[in-house]
Amino acid sequence: MTVDEELNLLDQHLRRLKIEYEIYFSNPTKKPPTDIEWKVLAVLRKFSDGSRITFSQRYRYNELAQRYAMYSDLWRKKTRIREEGYRRPQDAILSVQGVRPTEEHEPPHPVYGVRRDGVAAPGAEKEGPFTVHCSDAATEREKVESLYKALVEAKKKAGESVSGNLDAFTSFVQKKTDQLRKQYGCHDVEYSIDMQDGRVRFKAKPKV
Repeated sequence: MTVDEELNLLDQHLRRLKIEYEIYFSNPTKKPPTDIEWKVLAVLRKFSDGSRITFSQRYRYNELAQRYAMYSDLWRKKTRIREEGYRRPQDAILSVQGVRPTEEHEPPHPVYGVRRDGVAAPGAEKEGPFTVHCSDAATEREKVESLYKALVEAKKKAGESVSGNLDAFTSFVQKKTDQLRKQYGCHDVEYSIDMQDGRVRFKAKPKV
């Protein structure tokens, strides 16, 4: 099975797991869907270091892992409520409706190397900027697309406006790459996306 096929299967398992948990919380006689959840966790662990997947596959993995983290956080709360009973009026709302608007954007607990901001995932050992090395944007479309998606996601999380589309961004990266390669005589240009003082920083520097 290829990486893309395994990620597709992970997506399917997540959808099924969500349905099974909804059934579990609505039926007091049901058991939690641990079998499906173990399958989800097995795939998340398998690709957690990001060493065997491409940039676009890593970005998709991050999205799936972040979705599981959000679901898992919700299921943990609802399980506690189910076991301990409703202590507050809003607990009953949570049990019925799921994620409340005020909690929807709270950072869930980290899952297998996924940063709390949901952007990068070079490894689980530390947080850092999302980086891509590019020498030719025209032939390295996959890298540019992953960089664009990470930039859009970071800007949305920072509350900044997103202008332009992927084609315009690709053209910009191509021109900037050609400029820096010619200026510094380097082969690759390193593009990075990071958060500083609550703002998104998009940088390009020669990779010598």
